[in-house]
Amino acid sequence: MTYGLYLYGIFPAPGPKTLDLEGLDQQPVQTQVIDQFAILYSAAQQERYLASRRNLLGHEKVLEQAMHAGYRTLLPLQFGLTIETWETVSNQLLEPYHQSLEHLFEKLSGQREVSVKLFWDSAAELQTLMAEDAALRSQRDFFESLRSDRADGKSLRMDEIVRIGQAIEKAMSDRKQTIIQAFRETLAPLAAESVENDVLTEQMIYNAAYLIDWDAESEFSQHIEALDHQFEGRLKIRYNDFTAPYNFAHLNS
Repeated sequence: MTYGLYLYGIFPAPGPKTLDLEGLDQQPVQTQVIDQFAILYSAAQQERYLASRRNLLGHEKVLEQAMHAGYRTLLPLQFGLTIETWETVSNQLLEPYHQSLEHLFEKLSGQREVSVKLFWDSAAELQTLMAEDAALRSQRDFFESLRSDRADGKSLRMDEIVRIGQAIEKAMSDRKQTIIQAFRETLAPLAAESVENDVLTEQMIYNAAYLIDWDAESEFSQHIEALDHQFEGRLKIRYNDFTAPYNFAHLNS
């Protein structure tokens, strides 16, 4: 039993013709051309696809394999999109957004999306901060001594406690922003566009995507390596040198 068609992405017509790809539920991937657009799809075997790791990776794999095969200009569709008829696609997407789709194809032609995620060890960074900032270390140590030993009759007012905490927090924020700014200033000039997304974990300090020329990835990765060397020992960098351009394929009505 099938549940209509599962859609992966849109290419300029004629789109992929000779691909031998396996989509979700081991279904063969096919191409449907409507007007100036070619849509990659497979038969849907489920009424609703759960956003499991396996399904998400399967969706992305189809798009990435098509792009690696030479069909580089792609508008990826959101995961889990199924339809019953092609008329739905024409009426709800291709016709009302025809001009926007053409503009996106122009923007994405010859481009690829890469992503950079930065992680640090906040405890280790705080320890380094204290080692480098004698004045701040002295305030912190004085506060800690009073917390552990009240016999000397000394006490800190609440505003002093808050002030010390705020000073440490600001110093940590400044260190974080120095790192982030170094990446921005180095990488942004190499990209046509960039998007900064929300950080996903407490240890993640930067999460960005860049739209770069397809053949400029080698130069881009060299700058990533140079930044890694610049902040050696302080960061873990997760760099994805190729993905479907989800961050740069937003339709405007």
